[in-house]
Amino acid sequence: MASIRSMNFQSLDLNLLRVLEALLETGSTVRAGERVGLSQPAVSAALGRLRHALGDPLLVRQGQRLVPTDYARGLAGPLREALDRLRAVLAGPEDWDPGRAEMTFRISGSESQADLLMPRLAAELAGVAPGIQLQLLELGTPGFLDRLERDDADLAILPEMDLPPWAEGRRVFVSRLTMIARSGHPELAGLAAGAEVPLDLFCGLRHVLASPDGRMQGMGDAALARLGRARHVAMTLPNFSGVCRVVEASDLVALVPGHAARAGIGRGTLRAHVPPVELPPVPIAMVWHRRDAAAPAHRWMRGRIAEILALLDEGGPPL
Repeated sequence: MASIRSMNFQSLDLNLLRVLEALLETGSTVRAGERVGLSQPAVSAALGRLRHALGDPLLVRQGQRLVPTDYARGLAGPLREALDRLRAVLAGPEDWDPGRAEMTFRISGSESQADLLMPRLAAELAGVAPGIQLQLLELGTPGFLDRLERDDADLAILPEMDLPPWAEGRRVFVSRLTMIARSGHPELAGLAAGAEVPLDLFCGLRHVLASPDGRMQGMGDAALARLGRARHVAMTLPNFSGVCRVVEASDLVALVPGHAARAGIGRGTLRAHVPPVELPPVPIAMVWHRRDAAAPAHRWMRGRIAEILALLDEGGPPL
């Protein structure tokens, strides 16, 4: 098998790399052809030239799909990054106009983004960038950033965390933890909205917990343990939106970031109370892949999203 080191790079048609990128992402000569504007026979011919140039089969037939070889899997990430950088360089900031843009921007986030971000973002884009389509994708677990790394999303909005070397991020707002209960909760009848919940009452209530992996401890339990206390967690759900819906329809209560409960509080179906233990605020960040950092369209969208989410800030460390 010929070594990659022996390949004459100057003789390689760079358009073949676009075909290889499409093949690696789709696993199909037909879909790859649709993506790059070539017929299926032309894609097959391009794959033959790539195999000869790189000295590797690259993709092999497995059922109805083309499956990459180990060598091709190793090429996928670096190839996508290199082509993305090249596309960004060739586009140039002066060539991008939001008013004329035709693109899809994919945001990976929690269900609460559907209430807090997407309506405002849709209204803004309708006036200045009507050709931009928006997709809100489920954040997913366990790897919150997996969609970004696979290039299945353009941006993720999630609690601030340590980032891998390939990612960049920016804090966009800080949310404070609040205890929520349904309006008319019988055990909270004598407590004014916004008042602090007494510790004994807080621990005696039945709680629902947002826990993607089903663990029965979460935000607030460590603070209670330091006081020698514990709460009764009766249910877990994978996300805050589900938690808020359960609280609205039952006598369970929950600790959630304030932004997650805004919709229910605004409707009057939820009431917010101050928890009896001091809890750190929750910084929320937007995160993107470094390959998109300099792209004019991506920078513009990040700016619009950051402006909208900054309106949710409830105080905390400087942004």
